[in-house]
Amino acid sequence: MSKQIRLYGGLFSLLALAACNPATEKPVKINMQSDYPPAPMAEAREVTFNEFGNERIDNYYWLKEKENPEVIAYLEAENAYSDTVMKHTLALQEKLFAEMKGRIKETDVTVPRLDNGYYYYSRTEEGKQYRIYCRKKGDVSAPEEVMFDVNKMAEGKQAYIFSDYEVSYDNKLAAYISNETGSFADYTLRVRNLETGEDLPVAIERVQSFAWANDGKTLFYTIGNDALRSWRAYRTEIGSSKPAVLVFEEPNEQFIIGVGKSKTNDYMFIASASSTTSEYHLLPADNPTGKFKVFIPRVKDVEYHVNPHKDKFFIQYKDRDNLNSMVYEAPLTGYEDRSNWKVVVPHDNDVAIESIDVFSDYLAVQTRRNGLNEIKVIGLKDGNEKLISFPEPVYFAYMSGTPEYTSETLRYSYTSLNRPSSVYDYNMASGESILLKQQEIPSGFNPDDYTVERIWATAGDGKQVPMSVVYRKSLVKDGKNPALLYSYGSYGSTSDAYFISSFYSLIDRGFVFAIAQIRGGSDLGEQWYEDGKLLNKKNTFTDFISCAEKLIADKYTASDKLAIMGGSAGGLLMGAVANMRPELFNTVVAQVPFVDVVTTMLDNTLPLTTQEYEEWGNPNEEEYYRYMLSYSPYDNIKAQNYPNMLVTAGLNDSQVLYHEPAKYVAKLRTMKTDNNILLLKTNMESGHGGATGRFDALKETAFELAFILDRVGIRD
Repeated sequence: MSKQIRLYGGLFSLLALAACNPATEKPVKINMQSDYPPAPMAEAREVTFNEFGNERIDNYYWLKEKENPEVIAYLEAENAYSDTVMKHTLALQEKLFAEMKGRIKETDVTVPRLDNGYYYYSRTEEGKQYRIYCRKKGDVSAPEEVMFDVNKMAEGKQAYIFSDYEVSYDNKLAAYISNETGSFADYTLRVRNLETGEDLPVAIERVQSFAWANDGKTLFYTIGNDALRSWRAYRTEIGSSKPAVLVFEEPNEQFIIGVGKSKTNDYMFIASASSTTSEYHLLPADNPTGKFKVFIPRVKDVEYHVNPHKDKFFIQYKDRDNLNSMVYEAPLTGYEDRSNWKVVVPHDNDVAIESIDVFSDYLAVQTRRNGLNEIKVIGLKDGNEKLISFPEPVYFAYMSGTPEYTSETLRYSYTSLNRPSSVYDYNMASGESILLKQQEIPSGFNPDDYTVERIWATAGDGKQVPMSVVYRKSLVKDGKNPALLYSYGSYGSTSDAYFISSFYSLIDRGFVFAIAQIRGGSDLGEQWYEDGKLLNKKNTFTDFISCAEKLIADKYTASDKLAIMGGSAGGLLMGAVANMRPELFNTVVAQVPFVDVVTTMLDNTLPLTTQEYEEWGNPNEEEYYRYMLSYSPYDNIKAQNYPNMLVTAGLNDSQVLYHEPAKYVAKLRTMKTDNNILLLKTNMESGHGGATGRFDALKETAFELAFILDRVGIRD
């Protein structure tokens, strides 16, 4: 079950503005008082907070009043100001959009995936914003059945997210969740008759997960509360007038729940999890009206995930002594007795287990060693182990889902910074990988034109922090190149080196692009994550600063050419390092940034607050309060020079509410002592991931790329 976190879901965008002095080829500071109209200034309305004898004054707390016309007027004024400042880049934005669109095969189709007698796939069509979800019965040459044409579903809507769908076991119905706000929450569940193509009279609000029982009519689902915590699981019978039945409720506010069904189709499950602890409840999928039974009761700081096999259970298990996880097997009966468990994959301090996939004859294990993925296949009959090999020193590979339990092949994907994504089927018996599809770049792309490196920065405490770097082979490391450094560094989320075609509009203009795998992510294992959370959070920021210094010291770039970017919790990173070392960066791009850490974490009515005490700490405890206060970007803005900054927000954002970036910019405007550009750009129609249509999203990225290019002195 994935955790609902402050994770930016859109394309990693970029930004920066500047004029260029032909003599020096260095950015020239623009006099904001003469070159542009005055920036919007939010009215200061003082609110005082007192915690542990400390007084905090927040002049912009009122910006959280979403229904207040003054708030909307302020956001619109900031948008108008951003458009005015960026007007001279409109031609560049159009050129960037055309470039990025030219790298997309507009009419394309995914590799079909066999599941319960049907081949499922999605496709896109030229000029259309959204995907079309289809299937074919029995064979890929069979007639196409269109299940969901999201283009039609999104017609007339300012934003539309089609999040997920599940087909009933008898293949006749499909449940799906969607919304019209662009938020990553508040989904409505509906059910479509796949034989008629019509939706049934079902509309259930706030659904966050769902799964079908084997009878083809019973649907389990979870709903969220006002704070978006998925906490109740229900059972409903589609086509019946009977009311839904509450089957599970999670009272602990630090836990969220999700429902699902095992790959074997034998069990329904309810998984309840916090950031450090989990618990599973199982129910035979043929007996949907039965009672869920706990697998093993939760124990603090013990995470486990149950993966049923027809003959046994496989359990991915993690505790404080085994942070990188291990894999057990347990019998179908008597699994409650831990003495019946047997180790299948032991714990390894150097190798973290990320996920497992169970087949009738094989167990597939995705791991991470030294920051890079590995995929191992274990034969369940003979114990033979095979390791899928990958050809490059820096890459990203992952198991991409094989629904059929009896399959002899494993589906996986492979990509790197200069290699478009490829999809393979791996024959688990022979060890052969077969290429099924490679991402096409219609405008042309030659991987051999680029150099990819892995370099290591030394952190202040001596830790070695890896970075993946890509640039054109013709580039000279003379300290004069523009660069973009990206990272995230929270929740154990990894910052992987995969192919992002839009970034080549920077790289082909002479940029160095680097991804830092800093602490707070789990790139180097779970201890790497532990060392960048709670009372170790500042390691995340100092690691990033060390990576920036490494790029400068090795003459990849210079501080007056260096742009940095991060979104959501990565926006917290941006705000923190901008306060700590503003002179190190030319431009900062903070996308939907989580910057008002203390105030947000003290308000348990807001989304994703109590569930995240295990990530940031509980500020109702003085030790955590004072530590969080020492780095919270909003609380640490001071009278000093800041880099050029573009800050984005989404009015319907459910992960980081729009008022955080809005008040952050408002306070910066009153405190900063420079004439560098500061913009707030709010999507007034969408949420955390920005525009929902693929071409609309590219336009937002073009705006950001143009900002970056302009700020470092590149006009074309």
